[in-house]
Amino acid sequence: MKKVSYLLLACLMATSVFVASCSKDDDNNNTSTPTPTTPSLYDRVGGTTMVNDPNNPGTMIEKGRLTLRAVVDSSILVIAADAQLAPYFPVLFAELGNNNTSGLVALSENFTDFMCVATGSKNASYGYTGKNMKDAHDPAKNNRMGMKANKADFDKFVGDIGIGLAKNGVTAQNNKQLVDDLVALLYTTEADIVQR
Repeated sequence: MKKVSYLLLACLMATSVFVASCSKDDDNNNTSTPTPTTPSLYDRVGGTTMVNDPNNPGTMIEKGRLTLRAVVDSSILVIAADAQLAPYFPVLFAELGNNNTSGLVALSENFTDFMCVATGSKNASYGYTGKNMKDAHDPAKNNRMGMKANKADFDKFVGDIGIGLAKNGVTAQNNKQLVDDLVALLYTTEADIVQR
């Protein structure tokens, strides 16, 4: 029994020495090294740097929002011209056929707000206040949707966003990580959007 006690005591002492030595700084300096932070997607597309808003002369806009708005607007045009996706937007097309752009403006603003929040914008004025993704894409809860989305059409939608990115100079060839991260972000909404 005495042998076991000495062995146990020796193990405890060895463990204490090991743990104590792990907690010491090698240079006896107690300053910690700051952990580098990864910039948000919003920061990577321009962040909070203020620039002139080309759509509203005399107004400033965060470069991140301007970039996302440009991609959203380009993507909306690509999606509108896509025969595979057109059946999802009958109300929008009817409005446009009557020279009513209010739905298009609202779609652009809502989608831009959503992308700002989803990519990490901290600007409270860019808060997304639209429907949750599931309700927004369910025709029973959003009369602007023509039908429920399937996987193939969701993939086509993401591809069209990729074309919108390219129209704004962001491609897998010149910024693969950013494109991959934005595509991954879009796919986080898939379970809510694909409903058939």
